[in-house]
Amino acid sequence: MGGESAMRTAPLGSGSTGAAPVGTRLGQRLSGLMVGLGLVLFLGGFAWGAVAYRPYTVPTGSMTPTIDAGDRILAQRVGGGEVRRGDVVVFKDATWGDTPMVKRVVAIGGDTVSCCQDGKLKVNDKEIDEPYLPAGEPAEITDFPTVTVPKGRLFLLGDERGSSLDSTAHLTDAASGTVARSAVDARVDAVVYPMNGMLPRPTGFEALGTLSSPGPLRTITAAVIVGAVLVLAGGAYGPIAKRTGAARARGANAEPDR
Repeated sequence: MGGESAMRTAPLGSGSTGAAPVGTRLGQRLSGLMVGLGLVLFLGGFAWGAVAYRPYTVPTGSMTPTIDAGDRILAQRVGGGEVRRGDVVVFKDATWGDTPMVKRVVAIGGDTVSCCQDGKLKVNDKEIDEPYLPAGEPAEITDFPTVTVPKGRLFLLGDERGSSLDSTAHLTDAASGTVARSAVDARVDAVVYPMNGMLPRPTGFEALGTLSSPGPLRTITAAVIVGAVLVLAGGAYGPIAKRTGAARARGANAEPDR
């Protein structure tokens, strides 16, 4: 009797010390794949964003209401040759103070620009609808004569025309207030703090030519979010499978002897 008892308890004792696999083998493989893919998307999205964009804090309200003083923006790194009418750009020009500034491009090389006719800005004899201006504000506080923008240069205005030191403040300069395309460092894509999102499209300039396409910020954001979800979901498989297995074991042990 004693020998039989020992022989019966030995296998149970040895079995209890072995570590049972958590979940199925297929589940473990899928979990590992999700975590790996998630890390690629998550880290890759951040790396892509660091390469494609530059963060800035806007110090003044010259671009209100599009961008307020203190707002944090993301600007896509682009060359001056990629800039189109209606773009909001970050540039640096020694004549303007040699510090990064944010203004809107309203005319490019070869354009004529003047203000104001019927209370609107006029580019190449076309009146421009500017819905991004403060409600009830005119297109310009003081009229200015027609300016022909030299090739390779840009004419820039702030959206808050009453307080913006923009091209109209430099009309007597040698370049008639224009800035070289090469002075542009980046094109503003979004306001990220507060989370105002992507800048609206400047549709008033569509009749004059092709507008710039939005940068890859939405794709980058989606990659980071999907990556985070995959990492969390894949990492949660082990604990969930372990709890499920433990619950089944308790249920099996609780069954009455037949």
